[in-house]
Amino acid sequence: MVFYLFTIVLYKAPLKKILLATFIFSFMIEFSQLYQADWINQIRDIKLFALVLGHGFLWTDLLCYSVGIIVAFGLESFFIKNQP
Repeated sequence: MVFYLFTIVLYKAPLKKILLATFIFSFMIEFSQLYQADWINQIRDIKLFALVLGHGFLWTDLLCYSVGIIVAFGLESFFIKNQP
């Protein structure tokens, strides 16, 4: 989802730059969950922000993000190459 959001926002950028931006964004969000200050936890208590920021760091989330990003990149690359 984040890859396609970046694809829409950065529509003129090369796919490899979108891929890199998506990895950086997703990993930053996940690593930010290691920071547990009161002020950020209050923001995380708001449902919308909890969905974006998450609550707890998991290494497996990084693996899942990576697989999803690579699959989306592969699909996008395939469809761009096969356009008439």
